[in-house]
This record gives sequence, structure tokens and C-alpha cells, in this order.
Amino acid sequence: MTWIWIILALLYILSPYDLLPDFIPLRGWIDDLVVLILIVRYVMRLQKAKRGEPQQRPQQENDQHHKEERRHESGAEDPYRVLGISPGAAKEEIQSAYRKLASQYHPDKVAHLGAEFQELAEKRFKEIQHAYEKIRNP
Repeated sequence: MTWIWIILALLYILSPYDLLPDFIPLRGWIDDLVVLILIVRYVMRLQKAKRGEPQQRPQQENDQHHKEERRHESGAEDPYRVLGISPGAAKEEIQSAYRKLASQYHPDKVAHLGAEFQELAEKRFKEIQHAYEKIRNP
């Protein structure tokens, strides 16, 4: 199926009927160059996958991964940050933040999702419970 897309893209490049007509010098080649670049990137990605090289993560995902590692290395995260409240928050605000997050990440709420989501929700729920206990009983 992937080769079909590559063949269609090459036909688009060679076709005189483009989004930007080819008879306009330089301007007409822009869409062809974009399609060609996308084909090259896709083929390179396929070759990397065949060789077993790991795919690059997007930067945001990579940063999140490092934050998770640092949190686990340094122990627990700040309980106020886990609950998304300021350290000087009132008791009612703490309870409302806890209830909101607990209902959102409760394992029963994600029981219909896949096993990965259930595990992530369970971990997050335990973090929320631990943070709430830490704030309630310093």
C-alpha cells in the first residue's frame, strides 16, 4: 500500500496537471519539490525502520520523557504541582482539585480503554492520592 502512494506522488510530479502549473517557471515547481521532499523523507524513514534504528521522538515528547525520568530519579514530585494548585491553597480548593483529578484518572473511568491507558491512569491516580495524603498529613 505504501508503494502505491509513492507511485502516485511520482505521477503527480511528472504530470503537467498540478496545483501550480509547471509552465510558470520556478513557481510551478514548488508543489513538485514539496512532494519530492516528502517522498524522500518517507523512503528514508522506511529504510531506518527496516534496519531497526529507533525513530526520533518529537521534541515535546522527548522533553516529557526526560521530565518523567527526573521525577522518578528524584523521588516524588511536589504534591501541590501534582494537584495543580498553589502551596497557599485553601482546604476546599485542595479537596476540589483532588476530586476533579481523581474522577478524571480513576481506573474505573478508563476501563473501556486499552491496557496501556489503564496502567497510565492507575499510576497517575496513585500519584494524585499520594500527593493529597502528603498535603493533608504533612
